[in-house]
Parts: sequence; structure tokens; C-alpha cells
Amino acid sequence: MTHQHRPWGYSNSVDGQTPQWDLHEDTLAVRAGVARSGFGETGEAMYLTSGFTYDSAEQAVHAFADEVDHYLYGRFANPTVTMFEQRLAAIEGAPLCVGTGSGMSAMFASVACLVSQGDHIVAAASMFSSCWVVLAEILPKWGVTVEFVDGNDPAQWAAALNKPTKVVFIETPSNPMLAIVDIRMVSDLAHKVGATVIVDNVMASPIMQKPLQLGADVVMYSTTKHIDGQGRVLGGAILGSEDYIKNHLNPFIRHTGPTLSAFNAWVLVKSLETLSMRVVRMNENALAVAQFLETVPSVTSVNYPFLPSHPSYELAKSQMGGGGSTLSFEVAGGQAHLFKVMNALRVIDISNNLGDSKSLITHPFSTTHRRLDEKLKASMGITQSLARLSLGLEHSSDLIKDLELAFKG
Repeated sequence: MTHQHRPWGYSNSVDGQTPQWDLHEDTLAVRAGVARSGFGETGEAMYLTSGFTYDSAEQAVHAFADEVDHYLYGRFANPTVTMFEQRLAAIEGAPLCVGTGSGMSAMFASVACLVSQGDHIVAAASMFSSCWVVLAEILPKWGVTVEFVDGNDPAQWAAALNKPTKVVFIETPSNPMLAIVDIRMVSDLAHKVGATVIVDNVMASPIMQKPLQLGADVVMYSTTKHIDGQGRVLGGAILGSEDYIKNHLNPFIRHTGPTLSAFNAWVLVKSLETLSMRVVRMNENALAVAQFLETVPSVTSVNYPFLPSHPSYELAKSQMGGGGSTLSFEVAGGQAHLFKVMNALRVIDISNNLGDSKSLITHPFSTTHRRLDEKLKASMGITQSLARLSLGLEHSSDLIKDLELAFKG
């Protein structure tokens, strides 16, 4: 068994020591997974190497046979990547984690490692456009059938999950409509037909939602978002059981190579130390801005899970610790009015990223979801008058003032 994937006691193991109590996740975010070198450094080391040496030819044989604990090759595992994986697993409360080079590589690998020709997937229809392309266009070329349902409709879930299903894929809250799926309800139905439930938890972050505690089997992230959260590096992560990681995901990752770089992993390790503080502040800003936008006359709707006006408000409150850092809203006057507002902003940047320390706004219809046809966008609620707004770490008064002046034109 290699260093990367050995079972690890995420709840108590810190710096090789075992405290006699269960550590808070904020403490784990700073100390879990640390593997100090012989120099005893306080800051986590960055191991920029593609390969590793062996004391003997026999040791190499045993290492490749998983009979000794030894790193083999940078595509398979790296000590810095391991630190990131173990730290995120500790925060998530997951047995194991695998880092990947991007969020979409994590999404694709999490599903693809499980399916083959003839298998069936059920997915909530409201999702990020690239996830839709993977499920609706790429996997069907492999002979995989994919059925999309309204994520808010229990009857549609029950009808879709009345036959053998290999994977259920849920994005909750969804991007950009912030639709909420009942993770526990869907997981209960899915497990009755033998399905593995995968939750894209990007919009909530591991701080505001714990899908594994709600019955899901696998959680995936674009770590580019809140986990880095500062606009620096790409990354992804997949978390799940030892059986899923070792017997399904690892062979797929090892041979297809969506590797997380050691440098990016090091940045992500350090980012996890402040994840909770950043996400809490961003959630506070998002709620304050969402409440403000509901008072703007030309705003016709605001989508944010922790607003009482959200159709799944009670469900969101029951399975999330906060509404997330992102909202979307529609304006009267269509795209022309919306672009005028966006162009008048002076603090908030126009960008298609989210989960960043800087507040960012985008027009999903023409950017992130441009690839989808107009009928599909309409079915998802993505109109030309819809904006997605990711709230960062600025003071909420400045964000609200920026929006107020932009709407006044």
C-alpha cells in the first residue's frame, strides 16, 4: 500500500500524535495531515519531484507490489499532495481523499470510474454546464444512459430510481440557480437500487454542508473555488469510502493521469488553514447582499437558499450551515439593463469564477452556460436577464453601495 492511500485516522491524528479528544475541524484545518521532514519545519514542505528512489531493487519490487509503504511516481502520489488530501479528508469527515488537477477532472473521474456500457445514471438537471456536457454528451458515447430529473421533485426521483442505477449525481446548491436537492431523500432511494450517490458540493463548500453525513457516498470539489478561494491555482478533490477510492477511483486516476501538482497542492494545504474564516465571512456577505437585492425595484427575483423567499428555504436550512457565498438574480429590462448594471460596478469584478476572496459577477447565459442550447438554458431558468454574483471578503457595506449606485445608473 502506498503512502498516498493508507487508511488515516482523520478525527484525531495530528502531526503523528493522537490527542485524547476529538479535534474541531478548524484545528484540523491547520494541523491535520502534516508530514514534517527531518528538518522539523513549521510550514508544510513542498516536494517538487516527479520520481522517488529506492534503497534496493528489491524495495522497488515490494513497493510496486504494495507490500511496503513507499512513494512510486509523481503521477500516482506525492507527499505534498498527500498532506492536502489528508487535511481535506479531516475537514470533510471522509475516510479518504484524492486530489486532481481541476474540478472538472474530479467530476469526470468520480463518475467515470464507476460506469461502463449499459449502465444507468440519474442526475438532477440543474447543474454547471460542463457537468451537463459530461453527462449528456460524453458518457452516452460510451453506451451509458443518463436520465435527468427535476431535483426538487420527489416523485420524479422515485420514478427514475425504480430500476437498477449505477450512479446518482447531484449538484446542490446548483450553479447558477441555487436549486436545492434533498440529499438524504435521494440517497435513501438510490441505495435501494444499488446506486452510488455523488454530490458536487462546490457551491456549499465543506464548511457549510456535509453530504456524507446526509447519506451520500462520494463528495467532489473544484478546489479552485472556496478551498483555494483566492484566484491562484486550479485543483479538484474526490472524497469517499476506502472501497470506492481504492477499488474504483485509484485505478482510473492512476492510468488516466488527472494529477494534482505538488505546487498547487501546497497552495491548497495553506488555503485550508483559513477556509472556515473565509467561507463564514463570504456567507455573511452573500446573505446581506441577497437581502439588499430583494429591495431593488428593478430586480425581479433573487435566488439564495437562506432567503425565506427561496422555494427550498426550509430544506436548505436543514442540511446546510449557511446559504453559500453565491447568489443569482434577474432584472427587468433584459440583458441590456443587466449589462449596464454590471459595467457600472466599481468594486465587484466581472469574471466567470466563483468562491473567490474578491466579489465577482457574471452573465451565465453568455459565459459559463453559453455551450448549452437556448431551450435547455430556458428549462434551467438561465435567462438573458440573469446574473450570478459570488460574494468575497470585502465589507458588505461597500458591496451593497457598489450595487446600489450601479442600479441607479
